Amino acid sequence: MFNDRISDYFEGVAAKYLSAVDADPGRSHQHEIGGLPAAGFKQWLGTPGKTEEFRFRARQIYMSDESEAPLICHSDVTWYDSRRKVAHRGPEYRLYYYDSPVTEQLSPGDFFLVAKLKDGTLLMVFAPAGSSIENQLRTLFGLGMIDERFRAGTLDTVSLLLPLRLMLEDLGIELNKPALADDQWLSRLVDTFGGMAFPGTADFSRFARESIAKDMDPIAQPDDTLISWMDHEEKLFRIYERHLVQDRLRAGFGDHGDDVDEFISFSLSVQNRRKSRVGHAFEGHLDHLFRLHKLKFQQGRGKGHVTENNAKPDFLFPSFTDYNNPDFPTDNLIMLGAKTTCKDRWRQVLSEAARIPSKHLVTLEAAISEAQTDEMASHNLKLVIPATVHATYSEKQKHWLLDLQEFIQLTKKTQN
Repeated sequence: MFNDRISDYFEGVAAKYLSAVDADPGRSHQHEIGGLPAAGFKQWLGTPGKTEEFRFRARQIYMSDESEAPLICHSDVTWYDSRRKVAHRGPEYRLYYYDSPVTEQLSPGDFFLVAKLKDGTLLMVFAPAGSSIENQLRTLFGLGMIDERFRAGTLDTVSLLLPLRLMLEDLGIELNKPALADDQWLSRLVDTFGGMAFPGTADFSRFARESIAKDMDPIAQPDDTLISWMDHEEKLFRIYERHLVQDRLRAGFGDHGDDVDEFISFSLSVQNRRKSRVGHAFEGHLDHLFRLHKLKFQQGRGKGHVTENNAKPDFLFPSFTDYNNPDFPTDNLIMLGAKTTCKDRWRQVLSEAARIPSKHLVTLEAAISEAQTDEMASHNLKLVIPATVHATYSEKQKHWLLDLQEFIQLTKKTQN
């Protein structure tokens, strides 16, 4: 399991909503952000003198709920005293950043988070106010009321749950703090899979489940079990990935070891494997969990496992045959979509089983905005989220959410 904390990667964080002056360079002196000293940032960025400027490498990100992937730019930012030419006045420190495709997206009222990382770089995230990414970042960094003045966040107020880890990695933050037990796990992985290539996702997931089976109770605690399986597999995957990637880097690329195109192709394959594997692992663990609970279901993978317009729901209870039988009671049919993160893709679920008016979607995503869950509810879509992730949602949302235990009990009632 992961045992790292947010403070292993971040030194400090603050957030605000952009004012018109912040967002529009035509109304301000380029892109300058003031107010960070009041949020404690002098201790992380320093106090440049009248003749100094401190430069930092920054990752600028813009993301909305409709974005399939964040817009990311890398740039330099400057931390300086805006009163440096006025000798008799005290310092007023500002952060200057340059135009980029990210800054072109900014609007007054957007949420803005800036964080100093342990590696010396800055993270600058912009998002529409009220979006899920704002909600997730505020949850992660303990940010309460936000206005047009910077508010300091706190570190380690919540556990670095797998859904929050995935969100940070989606923003380009590499979370890979080695642990003492990593070498022992690597030895077991190499013994099992050979240490030369990645095994199939199903085989890797099975190893992850079996290697912590004595600590799990999937019947009594399906929510905790699913999160533990996913968390443990992600940890094992990163250990094994590091081993295989290091070997590949040592071997070099191309005949002379310096083929750039081959290196880029390899790098892309690593990123694509990360993204595709976690979704397949999620479905595989759910499949195993439902079988342990003796639920009748089918996945939309086999021949003939389709609904209207050849749609293939992730899970259909009790079967596609029953779904396509007009005499089978509609009240005994349940459709469950499965997505590790929702973003805007949750709408895909709505058209996958026309006979079933109220659909379900299981996800690991934390702190989805109320605006988005309200829209889901208006389309008769019910979210199923592991119980430990419920803490990232508002009280209003918690009354509407189901956890896995509740979903399993609901499904069993339709099959008795």
